[in-house]
Amino acid sequence: MCGITGMYAFNEVGRFHMINLSAATDCLSKRGPDSRGTFNDHFVGLGHRRLSILDTTIHSAQPMSDEHKRYTIIFNGEIYNFKSLKQDLEAKGYTFHSSGDTEVLLKMYMHYGAACLQHLNGFFAFAVYDKEDSSLFVARDRMGIKPLLYVEDDNKLLFASEFKSLFAYGIDKTIDFNALSQYLQLNYVPAPATMIQGVKKLMPGHYIKVDKDGVNIKQYYKIPYNKQNPTKLDYEQQKEKLTELLELSIQRRMVADVPLGAFLSGGIDSSVITALASKQTPHLNTFSIGYKDEPYFDETKYAQLVAKKFNTEHTVFSLTNNDLFQHLDEILDYMDEPFADSSALPLYILSKQTRKKATVALSGDGADEIFSGYNKHAAAYRAMQSGMRVGAVKSMLPVWDLLPKSRSNPFGNKIRQLQRFAEGVSLSPKNRYWRWATLASSEQAARWLSSAALEKLSFEQAERRENEILRFFSDAAVFNEVLYTDAQLVLPNDMLTKVDLMSMAQGLEVRVPFLDHEVVEFAFQLPDHVKINNQMRKRILQDTFREVLPPQLYKRPKKGFEVPLLQWFRTDLKNMIADDL
Repeated sequence: MCGITGMYAFNEVGRFHMINLSAATDCLSKRGPDSRGTFNDHFVGLGHRRLSILDTTIHSAQPMSDEHKRYTIIFNGEIYNFKSLKQDLEAKGYTFHSSGDTEVLLKMYMHYGAACLQHLNGFFAFAVYDKEDSSLFVARDRMGIKPLLYVEDDNKLLFASEFKSLFAYGIDKTIDFNALSQYLQLNYVPAPATMIQGVKKLMPGHYIKVDKDGVNIKQYYKIPYNKQNPTKLDYEQQKEKLTELLELSIQRRMVADVPLGAFLSGGIDSSVITALASKQTPHLNTFSIGYKDEPYFDETKYAQLVAKKFNTEHTVFSLTNNDLFQHLDEILDYMDEPFADSSALPLYILSKQTRKKATVALSGDGADEIFSGYNKHAAAYRAMQSGMRVGAVKSMLPVWDLLPKSRSNPFGNKIRQLQRFAEGVSLSPKNRYWRWATLASSEQAARWLSSAALEKLSFEQAERRENEILRFFSDAAVFNEVLYTDAQLVLPNDMLTKVDLMSMAQGLEVRVPFLDHEVVEFAFQLPDHVKINNQMRKRILQDTFREVLPPQLYKRPKKGFEVPLLQWFRTDLKNMIADDL
């Protein structure tokens, strides 16, 4: 796990920016606190900051070149199947001088070129420069777990793990107002757009090839999904297959030359990860956060039940509101682009505390998106079923509009949910998804923009961006299309962005076993009713581990990793917002 940056100059004007390579590399120091390195070959520059996980010796330092100095790589991430890939390459005559995965990835590219991506099991953003043909290859992993930003103009291509590195090259910073409008609706900016004109996020499962023919971007992977051809396994066989795939995924992610632990919230997802990981590591280190001042949001008692059952070395970080407020400036300072998922705040502190005892942590992220864990999934499923109850809730929309709504207490939260359900149920599946994926409509977002900003909006471009996000929906009401769109939109742009930013700010690597591409591909072979029915979300996941996990986990409502924002806005944060922000 590291930070990478680099450039490919098309001419001498572009090459002038090479003077910023060292500064751009050092901007990524939190991602890679252990060492740094740069590479310069006239028109191509590469920079690397290292967080040592596998082969912590100098033999895996980067940038890394092959024996003949033709190929040079910089790499952020982990290749979990690197040992088997290494054996295959050795059988083909390749020799190795390190014990980590970087050299394996380099020689995979040397042997297969772009096709090497089809062989990799892991998460990554990496770049390989081929000196002989003056080409640069830059790739991002299948699910978008690791970030990759880039800028292209007439003189150069720049890329980096974070904005702050790109800013060090002196790029223009002009707001993309269509991105701003979408941000006000979603609370994040969906790829490939960013808040800055000209800066783009490389989409998951894509790569960039720069050579004498120019800059080409290609998709090498998309999640296989054929709604007409679900798995032929029966339900018991599906549960057995899911267990097998998750055990393999966790086994791959337990490989590290540094201390490893797991986040444990007490929810089903992190508890499943803990249960399976503890079978491979006795006295697994687990970590959770509790709120001393906000008992409604505190779930540590469930985490402790799981920790006790699986005999983990459990640590609870019990926080006061003041603890959270004290970290607010640090978090806002680290975010280069507006991002408003409030659960980033506790995740930042959890990562900071976890880093004192571990360098790698397993996480349950991804299960909600691929197995249907959110309230909006239950709402979408019920809307597709229709019926008298749906009609009754819809007819009472004027009542829901009048009643008080809040995430901070059970009654207010239920009213909020009923109102959003009533608003969305009369829409088409595609438009309903967008309504429930957003926190504000485009009309509301427009009201928050100045007249000068509105003049810079392109409504045609905004519509194209929205249609691209919703391209997976057919005219039929198919529930798996909701999850498939979540896997393309919410997962990489919100959940994984949050995890990457908040963990890497502390030099902590977070691994997500549910997003092993074999697990994801299996999930999208499953029919709708296996994942959700009128009584249960994440049905197959819950049923598969029902006899393994503490029964108390099945007798409580789902709660996200939330913080009590509304109460804070009205009390502790009120003066800060009014006087400072």
